[in-house]
Amino acid sequence: MLIRKLFKFENAHIVRNCSSDRCRRSIHGHSYKVEVLLEANALDHGQMVYDFGLMKGTIRDVVDAFDHAIAFWDRDDAVYIDYCKQFSARWIAIPVSPSAEQFSRLFFVLIDAILKNTEMRNGEPDDILLHSVIVHETETGYAQCFRHDAYNPRMGEISLTAIEFSEQVRTEWGNPEMYEELKAGKRFVNPDVALQVNVAED
Repeated sequence: MLIRKLFKFENAHIVRNCSSDRCRRSIHGHSYKVEVLLEANALDHGQMVYDFGLMKGTIRDVVDAFDHAIAFWDRDDAVYIDYCKQFSARWIAIPVSPSAEQFSRLFFVLIDAILKNTEMRNGEPDDILLHSVIVHETETGYAQCFRHDAYNPRMGEISLTAIEFSEQVRTEWGNPEMYEELKAGKRFVNPDVALQVNVAED
């Protein structure tokens, strides 16, 4: 079974070397929609693949980090990068160009790491996986990343250590140390749930 959670954010960027002259030479923005799709072959004690409410924590914080921010490729012109940092309190440096395709891969890597480092507490199925991430850059154009895309070196390597969030972004998270903890492999713990009816375990 698949479930989908939709997130939205506003972000600015330049996509270097693309065919469109406007996109490759001018800062511009988009109203992004991000669909996070999870899959499993069983359900938790609430008879869900994964409670949507749980996705309003660390996963939402990571996606919201890009809202009203500028994302730039860390290999871009040094002067441009310096100006991004100087004139925007909210910025994210990423190891790939900020195209819709790379955003979908970036969010896959981030959310996959969060799920792998989360201790489930409500009978979530042990085979729950991040199925894919869809990033809508416009109403008519989107990119969808699957697992084999996210970790495909031919599309550029994305590691947690290669992504940098500005101080302003980090301080607005529920836990300002969240990303350092994620990189260090610290476990995130979902809340315990007191069952309201007897649930038979298989």
